[in-house]
Amino acid sequence: MRLQFNRLFKLAGLLCAILITSPVFSNTEPLSAIRGKVITNDGTPVAYVAVQIKEKNKGTLTDDNGEFIFKKMQPGHYTIQVMLIGYKTVTQEIDVAKDQIASITIQLEASDKQLQEVIINATRNKYKTDSLSESLRLKTPLLEVPQNIQVISSTLLADQQTFDIVDGITRNVSGATRVGHWDNQYAQIRMRGSKIPAFRNGMNIEASWGPTAEDAAMIERIEFVKGPAGFMLAAGEPGGFYNVVTKKPTGITKGSATVSMGSFSTYRAALDFDGKLSKDGKLLYRLNLAGQQKDFYTKYNYSNRYLFSPVLKYLVDDKTSVTIEYSLQTSTYLANGNYSFSAKKLLDEGLSNDFFYGDPSFEPGKLRDHSVYLYLDHQLNNRWKAHAQVAYFNFRMLANSVWASKVTQEGDMTRYFSIGDEQGENRFAQMSLSGEEYTGPVRHRILAGVDMGNKKFWGDFRTLHPNITLPGGKLFNIYNPQYGIHFDSIPEIDRTQSIKTRAGWTSYATVVNYTSAYAQDELAFFNDKLRLSLGIRYTYAETVGKTKTAGIQDDVVTPRAGLSYSVDKTTSVYALYDQSFVPVPGLDSNLNAFKPIKGKDLEAGIKREWFGGRLVSSVSAYHITRENSLVSLGIFDSRGAAVSMQLGETVSKGIEADINGEVIPGLNVNINYAYTDSKITKEAPNTEASKSTIGNVTPNTAAHVTNAWANYRIGRGLLEGFGVTGGFQWQAERYVGTTKVANVPDYFRVDGGLNYQKGKYGISFLVNNLLDNRKLLTAASVPTTSTGVYSYIVEARRNFRMSIMYRF
Repeated sequence: MRLQFNRLFKLAGLLCAILITSPVFSNTEPLSAIRGKVITNDGTPVAYVAVQIKEKNKGTLTDDNGEFIFKKMQPGHYTIQVMLIGYKTVTQEIDVAKDQIASITIQLEASDKQLQEVIINATRNKYKTDSLSESLRLKTPLLEVPQNIQVISSTLLADQQTFDIVDGITRNVSGATRVGHWDNQYAQIRMRGSKIPAFRNGMNIEASWGPTAEDAAMIERIEFVKGPAGFMLAAGEPGGFYNVVTKKPTGITKGSATVSMGSFSTYRAALDFDGKLSKDGKLLYRLNLAGQQKDFYTKYNYSNRYLFSPVLKYLVDDKTSVTIEYSLQTSTYLANGNYSFSAKKLLDEGLSNDFFYGDPSFEPGKLRDHSVYLYLDHQLNNRWKAHAQVAYFNFRMLANSVWASKVTQEGDMTRYFSIGDEQGENRFAQMSLSGEEYTGPVRHRILAGVDMGNKKFWGDFRTLHPNITLPGGKLFNIYNPQYGIHFDSIPEIDRTQSIKTRAGWTSYATVVNYTSAYAQDELAFFNDKLRLSLGIRYTYAETVGKTKTAGIQDDVVTPRAGLSYSVDKTTSVYALYDQSFVPVPGLDSNLNAFKPIKGKDLEAGIKREWFGGRLVSSVSAYHITRENSLVSLGIFDSRGAAVSMQLGETVSKGIEADINGEVIPGLNVNINYAYTDSKITKEAPNTEASKSTIGNVTPNTAAHVTNAWANYRIGRGLLEGFGVTGGFQWQAERYVGTTKVANVPDYFRVDGGLNYQKGKYGISFLVNNLLDNRKLLTAASVPTTSTGVYSYIVEARRNFRMSIMYRF
């Protein structure tokens, strides 16, 4: 208890020192002015809206970030008025003191009479996003942030008919790739030479085998943050992270219904309701529902998914709001992967695209994922805002698993049968304080807070049968597959003991705790043209071990410095230095705890807007040094636990380019390219010289990744509302395992379709894998011995999806 008190005292001392030395308490004040921001009920900035001072008949327009300013004001009492078609006229009074800047935030409320027209007009495609979500807590516009951050809008997801987080989202971000594995459960996304963690609403919810892939019906946007950013959120990988932002109430009464169907017996329905539950407009709600039945392209395999996600928001007053959000995701599936196996090579021509390595006699797996968020927001004054959120996650899966231990040249496969049960519990708490102050002509944008987390995971993956066979003891043959294992031959899984008890004796029982304090000040000079960001984060983390050597405690300070300069209103250049720290649960083959992953990132880039701000481009270069990277050895110990090791050091270098937005009216594009050079530069301690991997490419790296997507919709005339959409994905020089030579075929896929949107209705038809490429590998494992097995996943052959949407 005393040790914990000392750590909390150290956190409090750090925050106090930061705040005491901050310019919040400066006596130097600017000349009188009114600075403000116009937002909607959900906090979205409103650009280019008219703002007027009634007493002086003086007006201006908000900028891209919804902000405005009236300079050289005389002290006095003023009335600010905002008018926008589709919204009620809002007036708000403010007092201006001598030689001070008065700040104001004005929230708009939609007019019920004109709301439907606003919604219809808002359905015009928009791929470009100008600001970050509230969950990232950065108030700086994307153009000025000294880091490469890419945002995938819900519009783009809808155009690509994305059903969940594993459904091709990486095509929209430079250098992001996905390793197909347990597609019914979670996404493995890699970027800048490492697997990146999954965040949801600003919290790192990454678990040993999760999180559950979010259904598209609950997603408002997805933010890919390149490079580390643990200074403001939670411990993150050196390569970055992706943040799923879920849908929240907007205060606008609206809704939509979408019905979809497609190849492989795919049927889906989704509902989105948004509005008010009280006449005074203080109690708001959002409800998203989805149900999906999908057979995979492989024989017998399927996945049935359901989503229930309600959100309630209560506006206590004009300064305080409380939001509670719950989501339940369920899935029932036969096998958690669509693997192929061969003793000869990858892409064995003897296997068909619908090859299934399991059996229809196996009991389906069942997955249940619950999460609860509670948010509290309070506007302290016109300049400062406090935010707090807590979250609880409970994940449980009851399943079985079958895998190949041996495959002969003739195709006979020995399959072992295992339990596939797991459970996870995560608890998080975050509090932050953000605001803006001035010291003379220097503007300070300050962010400080505390971040705490507790993650627990239990898994039971014991092998119950070393060789499960067909009737008569016949082996399964990959070239002539036969199905129908007698149920008497399938081992019965004993679940009389809880999964926590069953997992307790294995290495699949892990606990990670962390507590952090962080602060950042963005200083702006020369009328906001030059911005210097200085941040620091203190983290105490522990992995709880079953022995003294299996537990690790760390106290780490990670700094951050960023510089951004606006060449003009449309162009900015930036440079960044950042550090990261990630605790790693689990044990190595000697039963010692894994060391935390540490990283250092150097990044520089340029961002520019084109065509009056409709299109944005960015180019960045980076250099990341990463220590203690964790890789699997592909072998198992006597308890059935996977054996992993940590690399000494890897260095990732690369160049990334992204373009997204509207080229001409109606034509939206998303184009990106990345070159990634990621290699092992130092060996782990005690590594034998004969087993050196120095110079090898980091596993699961693609040197070249190019993606493009475009949608053109006719805006007027006889064909108004008709559109054409499509794109391609190309990956070259791909590496799996530890190798110096590319050992996976290039990946090239083309998708395309037609759509129609008019008023409240929308119809979309999309063909995936238009060229019917049967060699699209998304995951692969190359054997290290002559008797080893190739395992790999090939994407589906040509298939289609069609959706009909109605907005109300």
